[in-house]
Amino acid sequence: MFDKDPRTVLTLDAGGTNLVFSAIRENTEVTPPLTLPADTQDLKNCLNTIVSGFEQVKKRIEGEPVAISFAFPGPADYENGIIGDLPNFPCFRGGVALGPFLKMKFGLPVFINNDGHLFAYGEALAGALPQINRELKESGSRRQFKNLIAVTIGTGFGGGIVINNRLLFGDNGSAANLWSMANKRDGSQIAEAGISVRAVQKEYAQQSGTKVSLSPREIFEIAEGSRTGDQLAAINAFNELGTMAGFTLAETLNVADGLVVIGGGIANAHKYLLPAIIAEINGRRTLIDGEQVPCLPAQAYNLMDQEQKNEFLIDAAKKIMIPGSEKSIEYACGKKTGIVISSLGTSRAVALGAYAFALTKLDINN
Repeated sequence: MFDKDPRTVLTLDAGGTNLVFSAIRENTEVTPPLTLPADTQDLKNCLNTIVSGFEQVKKRIEGEPVAISFAFPGPADYENGIIGDLPNFPCFRGGVALGPFLKMKFGLPVFINNDGHLFAYGEALAGALPQINRELKESGSRRQFKNLIAVTIGTGFGGGIVINNRLLFGDNGSAANLWSMANKRDGSQIAEAGISVRAVQKEYAQQSGTKVSLSPREIFEIAEGSRTGDQLAAINAFNELGTMAGFTLAETLNVADGLVVIGGGIANAHKYLLPAIIAEINGRRTLIDGEQVPCLPAQAYNLMDQEQKNEFLIDAAKKIMIPGSEKSIEYACGKKTGIVISSLGTSRAVALGAYAFALTKLDINN
């Protein structure tokens, strides 16, 4: 959408350990990323570091930037640029007007959002959504998707929803909080309890009977057979996470009908996650009279599996007659959705989302 746009936006990927600054023009980073340590305890030092990072990046680019746009952890009043009580940034507790502060410092519009929303926006405008639509068109399909559900699975479980190229925020800015939805195994727990790094570690420890804490990468290596350990327990740990994620995605797809893209570190284990996700979404539920119906009106396909992808790309349609006439019309009798792993990568998708979000807001305001 902004591949040929000459405007430059300063960006930041804010984490509890590092702050990574960059600048984007025409959907491309125009300066090498600058990484500075994050001071999460001292507000003055943290703000000085953020200002210094943007100043250094600004000196590296040609021309003047038109905005600052970045992801920052919540809770926050993103619309007004106010950061709330962050567990991993204690110095922001009580509320800090970060957006207005940076606007005064640089004289630029400042846009802040959470990484789940910006990941979704980047994938919708420059990633999975346009890519799948191109492939559908090239295959001769008449279908084109306009909506996207994006989730990241890592330390936490984040997400965002884009409807017809517009981010879904909700009246309180709380839309797409998938992490706090109900947990499949225990409705009193949040979904994130079963869809995160800790969930994989806990499930592997329980199934293998080990007390040693392993990283998801190590558990994946065990599942692949390249590391010593309980291979079945490792595979089951990822399968269980897939089942839990599939339940939450099915609930979400029943509200926001569209494609699904998955990012985050755990997505690297997609060969074990996606079959379980697809099986859960394509499962069945029971009516009050005992009759079973599909969880979702649409059939879900694993787009990382070439055979399933080929089937997804073919339109399920037939000709039916118009009553009282000799004319026919095409009936799209098969509803389909696809689940794909991010090809952009989470960080790049977030950066592109921040870039597109800033330019979109500027264009609307003008």
